[in-house]
Amino acid sequence: MPHDLLADFEARGLVHQSTDPAALRQWLTTPGRRVYAGFDPTADSLHVGHLVALVLLRRVAAAGHEPVALVGGATGMIGDPSGRSEERNLLSAEELAANIAGVGRQIHAVLGAPARGLAAPIAEPAPATPTIHVVNNADWMQGVGYLAFLRDVGKHVPLSQMLAKDSVKSRLDRDGGLSYTEFSYMLLQAWDFVHLADALDCQVQIGGSDQWGNITAGIELGRRLRGHDLHGITCPLLTKADGTKMGKTAAGAIWLDPRRTSPYRFYQYWINLDDADAGRCLLRLTELPAEEIRSLDEARAANPAARETQKQLAAELTRLVHGEEGLAAARQATEIFFGAEIESLDDASLAEIFADVPSHDFPRGMLDGDGLPLVEALTATGLAASKAAARRTIEQGGAYVNNRRVADASYRLAARDLAGTATLVLRSGKKSYALARFG
Repeated sequence: MPHDLLADFEARGLVHQSTDPAALRQWLTTPGRRVYAGFDPTADSLHVGHLVALVLLRRVAAAGHEPVALVGGATGMIGDPSGRSEERNLLSAEELAANIAGVGRQIHAVLGAPARGLAAPIAEPAPATPTIHVVNNADWMQGVGYLAFLRDVGKHVPLSQMLAKDSVKSRLDRDGGLSYTEFSYMLLQAWDFVHLADALDCQVQIGGSDQWGNITAGIELGRRLRGHDLHGITCPLLTKADGTKMGKTAAGAIWLDPRRTSPYRFYQYWINLDDADAGRCLLRLTELPAEEIRSLDEARAANPAARETQKQLAAELTRLVHGEEGLAAARQATEIFFGAEIESLDDASLAEIFADVPSHDFPRGMLDGDGLPLVEALTATGLAASKAAARRTIEQGGAYVNNRRVADASYRLAARDLAGTATLVLRSGKKSYALARFG
């Protein structure tokens, strides 16, 4: 019996709205169908909010279909007004090119192959190497004349239809209004859908719930212009139980690019998630079987302090985005912060792990000769109020260099103590850390 992909989406809470579920199910019974989601390159990296669409495309691949990821090289020049209270800043050609390259790399990395265990709960047998299409709408939009586009496409889109969309109405009611440039975004995305239906027989678009107006505009344009029977599925936006967007911290967005958000910080974001959000994220964002998720939920309810749901969630998503190597690095960093001995880490990793602890810069030469007395280092970094207090801390067994206890009050730091090229980690007691940098 063919796999019911729509039912799979619904069971995992991934459907907010859909067009004609019965027709969708029928169309998806044939293997090799193409389903697309769009990603505008507004930055050089995707962020946590894009994970739902990426996971949906992975499940599409695992069910024997072909995911199509559209990078908006053309639409990214304008910016989608959906869900925004003010107009985006327009990107330069250079910025846009860099963003397209970065987003494209991430899409290929996440969709490149189904993750461990993906195929089992979805489809038997699953394709070993699913076909993945990554396209750029600039390829078919650049060079199209304005007058020709208005004549061939614009005339088929009623203004009343566009004005009725929530994404448009909400902005028109604000003082700043909506520019004609942003207003045109819906028309461009609608044409994307028609083009992909023509070129790839792609008849289903998926997106966040804020994309419903843009998706239905494409469905209507396809019907008017080509007689296509197109479909749309929207997924809930990734939000916390209190309604706020997920993936935001005091330090900013949680990015998928390790240069912007390290695997350690990405991992810690999920580890620190509230209990109210963790189980729902496991269901929506991971590829674990529902039975395993229920077991984790039960374990969390019985022993919330163990944070087993958060640990599993952090592992699954870090592996998905950063691979096994990234997950191993994140786990190592976590173990270090909770007392594991530190060795063979570079200065950048140490700075990331201990970004929120005090630090002090010393001249490199202080490690030469007799070295820097540990008592002075503890005092200079603020881990001890005085040299006398530092000596007491050491003698009582509470001083650590790179998480190795030092009980000799006369100990002097030397180059051998560096954990990185120019950094070592000092600790007083169980949780008071400081970085000592030697430049």
